[in-house]
Amino acid sequence: MIHQYRNNGYNIVMDVNSGSIHVVDDVAYDVLPLAEQLIEEGVRDADTLTAAVEVCKKLPYSREEIREAVEELLTLTREGTLFTQDLYEDYIHLFKERQTVVKALCLHIAHDCNLACRYCFAGEGEYHGKRALMSFEVGKKALDFLVANSGNRVNLEVDFFGGEPLLNWQVVKDLVAYGRSLEEPHHKKFRFTLTTNGVLLNEEILEFVNREMSNVVLSIDGRREVHDRMRPFAGGQGSYDLVVPKFLETAKSRGQKDYYVRGTFTRNNLDFSRDVLHLADLGFEQISVEPVVADPKEPYALQPEDLPVLMEEYDTLARELIKRKKEGRGFNFFHFMIDLSGGPCVAKRLSGCGSGTEYLAVTPWGDLYPCHQFVGNEDFLLGNVDEGICRQDVVEQFRKCNVYSREKCRRCFARFYCSGGCAANAYHSHGTINDVYELGCELQKKRVECAIMIKAALADEEG
Repeated sequence: MIHQYRNNGYNIVMDVNSGSIHVVDDVAYDVLPLAEQLIEEGVRDADTLTAAVEVCKKLPYSREEIREAVEELLTLTREGTLFTQDLYEDYIHLFKERQTVVKALCLHIAHDCNLACRYCFAGEGEYHGKRALMSFEVGKKALDFLVANSGNRVNLEVDFFGGEPLLNWQVVKDLVAYGRSLEEPHHKKFRFTLTTNGVLLNEEILEFVNREMSNVVLSIDGRREVHDRMRPFAGGQGSYDLVVPKFLETAKSRGQKDYYVRGTFTRNNLDFSRDVLHLADLGFEQISVEPVVADPKEPYALQPEDLPVLMEEYDTLARELIKRKKEGRGFNFFHFMIDLSGGPCVAKRLSGCGSGTEYLAVTPWGDLYPCHQFVGNEDFLLGNVDEGICRQDVVEQFRKCNVYSREKCRRCFARFYCSGGCAANAYHSHGTINDVYELGCELQKKRVECAIMIKAALADEEG
């Protein structure tokens, strides 16, 4: 399967099954569609291919140029980097039966929040239930559960999440200490992370975070007017001026590594590239600004008719990122970071984040869910930290969910980059995890195209 596109002056050809990327000239780019069809039919003779292209396609190139392009495509085919077969679909029956272990927990340390973000899927931290803080005892049981169900895996991940985790800061500290006490006797290594809105961030907390947290996510949406509109206090006051200095200090103290400023764009700021660049201009080097996922009836929800504007925004952002990197003032944009030489293992490429099998969310009272976006939906309640997983039927649903169980993914060029997309978004859109959130898919495909173009542009500069 081939995907070809033009972006920022580059003719890019992706061989989807092998992951190979080629930047080609205009002749090869225009010859490729017919060559692909004939090669798939078994034609591998250069003369035959050249003649067929000449007859069937009215291209403004000489026979010699067409033949040269055909020979180049055939060489790439023989080398196994073009027109390759899908080896993974035959493997999927084994993949479904793979043994999985729990390797990551999202601890809902606080079902409470000190902001009233208008797009919050957690209902201001309550998750449409009751406000609560996780006790140390529940947190201990969660870490014990993780160790007991992690098999031979050494590296374990725990994210302190909310609501706002800093509302329950002492328990966060106590759980980190408890986790560290488990490492040596159980031959484990915990990687703790924290997601915070920054309101309560101070020097004492920052010192602890820098010592113990492998990563920290700092929630900010971009420009002051954008951030304050969607992330106010309950009384309506903005939070931008309070959190920005704290976040800048956090980024600086961590050496501009192992953190992200993470924002959400909505229909109120379709020009979200300006928010990304605003954050870069403030001095942040690790940036993620992502599309809101919301009920389409919400006034801030993205709509299908917004896609052309959003696609151009990603193109604009990609060009500016290239420019700034060449000028020595670059930054990383999470959705443009892509590994073309290695990347995730096959299981990760086929199934994604591992929600419901390898990754679980834990509520303040110890209930287990496939991920934070399913919390509160009793149909997906897996069990609890006392009894463990009781709903193996739900686990099996997630174990068997992959890019081949989603019909819309089968012929999508981006399937091995997005791994089928978010199961929660699919469920909220269509009532099943074996579907896709179409608007999100279109944006993801655009981000993949931009990410690959950036790699091509920077490689061109180096070469």
